[in-house]
Amino acid sequence: MTPSMHIGIAAAAVALSVGIIGYGAVMAVGRNPGASAKILVQSILAIAFAEAIVFYVIFLK
Repeated sequence: MTPSMHIGIAAAAVALSVGIIGYGAVMAVGRNPGASAKILVQSILAIAFAEAIVFYVIFLK
């Protein structure tokens, strides 16, 4: 596989994971609106960790 394919696969995986994290956050806020601040913080952290995967692939490959 070429390096650009690795980056493309990682970017697609991150896009899916960010969508799943966002969906989970929306569902959690829908069930418990009072915890929206805590859910927001946790989802932002999870998205940041998921997006770090692309940077690892770009810089390590």
